[in-house]
Amino acid sequence: MRESSRRDLREKRTVRAMISIYCHAHHEGDAELCVECRRLDEYAGSRIDRCPYRLRKPTCASCPIHCWSAESRRRIRDVMRFSGPRMLLRHPVLALLHAADGLRPAPRPPVSRGTGQA
Repeated sequence: MRESSRRDLREKRTVRAMISIYCHAHHEGDAELCVECRRLDEYAGSRIDRCPYRLRKPTCASCPIHCWSAESRRRIRDVMRFSGPRMLLRHPVLALLHAADGLRPAPRPPVSRGTGQA
């Protein structure tokens, strides 16, 4: 597995902050994430780590490759829809950087080299 870039780490922090805002508003508990939200955070981290775009990574919403499962994509969309506006108050720098990342054009999908077909 590749080493995480600063951009990957920032994206993980942003997603974790959004999940935290959502979890504390919708589920019991104050200090830590519930089991369901912790699983979503771990899943998001694994998807970020495995992104084929590496340093040219777009935000997942603007990515032409949908590597998330349909259920996880639905859940994170709900989290982001709720948490996005609240991020401006709680984590303004992360929110602005995430918005700026969303303006990047998505690169072309990487070429698969493992098939052996011409």
